[in-house]
Amino acid sequence: MIVITAPTGQIGGRVLEILLNEAPERGEELRVIVREPGKLPDAVRDRVDVVTGSHGDAEVVDRAFAGADAVFWLAPPHPRAPSLDDAYSGFTRAAAKAFTVHGVGHVVGVSALGRGTPAAGRAGHVTASLAMDDLIAGTGVAYRALACPSFMDNLLRQVASIRDDGVFTDTAAADRAAPTATTGDIAAAAAGLLLDRSWTGTGEVPVLGPEDLSANDMARIMSEVLGRPIRYQRQSLEDLRAAFTGRGVGDAIVQGYVDMMRSKDEGIDAGVRRTPETASPTTFRQWCEEVLKPAVQA
Repeated sequence: MIVITAPTGQIGGRVLEILLNEAPERGEELRVIVREPGKLPDAVRDRVDVVTGSHGDAEVVDRAFAGADAVFWLAPPHPRAPSLDDAYSGFTRAAAKAFTVHGVGHVVGVSALGRGTPAAGRAGHVTASLAMDDLIAGTGVAYRALACPSFMDNLLRQVASIRDDGVFTDTAAADRAAPTATTGDIAAAAAGLLLDRSWTGTGEVPVLGPEDLSANDMARIMSEVLGRPIRYQRQSLEDLRAAFTGRGVGDAIVQGYVDMMRSKDEGIDAGVRRTPETASPTTFRQWCEEVLKPAVQA
């Protein structure tokens, strides 16, 4: 039995899709925890055991983890959380207890790059993600944290600006090269670990994408794929703060984003060497052709 959290999200939804195709032939049953089961397609609901509720709720995870061999864990966004600890470790504490109570053997979580770097203790959401990993690892389960860079898919939030103005923004220096990965590749890494549970102990699995790119590199590739000039416009951290605040995000979470983006511009994502094992396959050009271009043209 594999339990999947956040099954209607970008990563969790793709994990579920992969496992629906591959798990049955391996004798694996699937269970999902979801707040709104109606968001799952009918064909999916018919093939999984559904536990309704939040995976931050002790009663919900107690029901969901009974008989579970493995769990895919993702702490969902919590824009109004009073602190980053509440959003990550606080949300996870009930599940961590339930892992032990029910003897869950393996857990795969979505986390961040940065462990062991000078900025790891002051990197906002990254710091909180790493603390969540430590909490899970401390339960004694076999745990793998998917150590992720920024997602290519985050650019989909700027489709209107890219389409209408030929502009995308971020806070990094235009020439700072860094890893970037697709949510699809992250989900594939998670699904592989959930299906092949021969691993033991705790550790990280970096998902780095195939190459480091700067914002200028990304602008060039987007321009070529979309057939029109796309330029990068650097946003200040204070403008980032104002944008999140204007959307009603709480002060603690906003500060977490500011600290995280500052650490990324300082190179926190550059601490892991790319190898055949840490490189995920989807290039930025491929992602632009398959995902961004159709979204811009829609």
